[in-house]
Amino acid sequence: MSEMTAPGALVLFSGGQDSSVCLAWALERYGRVETVGFDYGQRHVVEMAARQTVRREIAARFPRWADRLGEDHVLDIRSFGAVAQSALTADRAIEMTERGLPSTFVPGRNLVFLIYAAALADRRGLDVLVGGMCETDFSGYPDCRRDTLDAMQNALNLGMNRNFRVETPLMWLTKAQTWGLSKRLGGEDLVRLIVEESHTCYQGERGELHAWGHGCGACPACELREKGYAEWDAAGREALAE
Repeated sequence: MSEMTAPGALVLFSGGQDSSVCLAWALERYGRVETVGFDYGQRHVVEMAARQTVRREIAARFPRWADRLGEDHVLDIRSFGAVAQSALTADRAIEMTERGLPSTFVPGRNLVFLIYAAALADRRGLDVLVGGMCETDFSGYPDCRRDTLDAMQNALNLGMNRNFRVETPLMWLTKAQTWGLSKRLGGEDLVRLIVEESHTCYQGERGELHAWGHGCGACPACELREKGYAEWDAAGREALAE
């Protein structure tokens, strides 16, 4: 797992469960790993603070990764959030829309993230973009599908004359398997770090600490996270991903 297959990677890092596991995954593989976060006017802006905590704790608790963890970048794209209003950026109910998509869907969000990330990676000399997109246990967002990301990878390489790889290590994993992957990468210490410090809740709730982490327990992000943790725990905390 420690084979260096590229000069470096840029992780799209929100500070949530999935991107935190992806950060650990990239640190296990690449000699230089940088992170990028996006301020798009999200209501759960607490994730911007959580991401700094997760980065700091990963470096402190896992010395083998500390020297590989490079710079962090935060990009202000709030104008995009204003255009692509959803329940994540505006005060509206979390519900299914007439399009059959959750109101938490931010149209084109992952596509925009990848364009900005690729431009940054080009400047930083990084060849791999790592994202936590998944179409196994997910909310149905079309820009999380691997077909979408394959098309985006092709467009980026054509438009920038590069050979980027868009890596999605969680794409075919259930949330239970994602918890298992975190344990395989960093043991119970990484699991505890993700439970206690990462942030997924759309409502920005950081009050009660549940077995699966902080959150309101009712939004789609919390429901997926809680369900996956319960399934993994019931399986004896050994549901691993190959």
